Amino acid sequence: FLSPAGQFCCGLFVLLILGNFWILGVLYLLWLYLDWETPCTGGRRSQWIRNWTIWKYFREYFPIQLIKTSDLNPHYNYLLGFHPHGVLVAGAFGNFCTGSAFKNLFPGLTPYLHIMPIWFGCPFFREYVMSAGMVSASKESVSYVLNNVAGGHASIIVIGGAEESLNAHPGSLTLNILKRKGFIKMALKHGAHLVPVFSFGENELFKQVANPKGSWLRTIQEKLQKILGFALPLFHARGVFQYSFGWIPFRQPIHTVVGSPIPVKRNSDPTNEEIEQLHALYLQELRKLFEEHKGKYGIPKHKTLIFE
Repeated sequence: FLSPAGQFCCGLFVLLILGNFWILGVLYLLWLYLDWETPCTGGRRSQWIRNWTIWKYFREYFPIQLIKTSDLNPHYNYLLGFHPHGVLVAGAFGNFCTGSAFKNLFPGLTPYLHIMPIWFGCPFFREYVMSAGMVSASKESVSYVLNNVAGGHASIIVIGGAEESLNAHPGSLTLNILKRKGFIKMALKHGAHLVPVFSFGENELFKQVANPKGSWLRTIQEKLQKILGFALPLFHARGVFQYSFGWIPFRQPIHTVVGSPIPVKRNSDPTNEEIEQLHALYLQELRKLFEEHKGKYGIPKHKTLIFE
């Protein structure tokens, strides 16, 4: 499953290889070989691309807003857990890969959005996502970002991963997090302070075909997710000139709230008990963040987060 931009980039590469410009395709393959590790070593961001005018319109379409609840000292490194995944992860991209909202709210910090390594195998598209500040979600990549001695780095990880996109129904508050503790171990090993982030409105952008757990559709989706490494949610939204059907996301406000940091001391070899304790504290702070802000963004008082 590729975005339209990814499909275009792959198609362009095929045309180069099969057409009269095959030499350019061969040269790019050589470049790909030599540059293969870059997504795991901080990427190659371009402030010019991050500030393209089209991203301003992208953020204003929903609109997307980043909300700060606490200062983040740039002398430390941070691991921001982003929730929920949704279908598009629009809040993560709009806030951390475009414009200057993050820089203005958290001066001295450089955000790195970690995405699945598979995206960096897509010719040309990999150059684009790196230019926006995205890097691999591999352990090596996260370690590279958080190992900055001077501090000032912020790793953003969508904790629920692609699997959580299958829960991305309007009104859904189910997060895949109980078994996801690798990010806790990484925070401990590098002494990176943990910051919960909740993006209100993320699940409202698309309508997904009903796929309750145990249904034949969900079973197929989960099997494909294990085989391919990414999920295939069946979704729809609005069209260009009508609102009944299409793949353009609905215009629903997205408010991405960045919580307060949880101090973490460096521990190169944390025990399972220490990981469990910090994981429990993170869940507690994430729920607290959600409860404190849900009323502002249209979530009924009786609804709360469901951890799976």
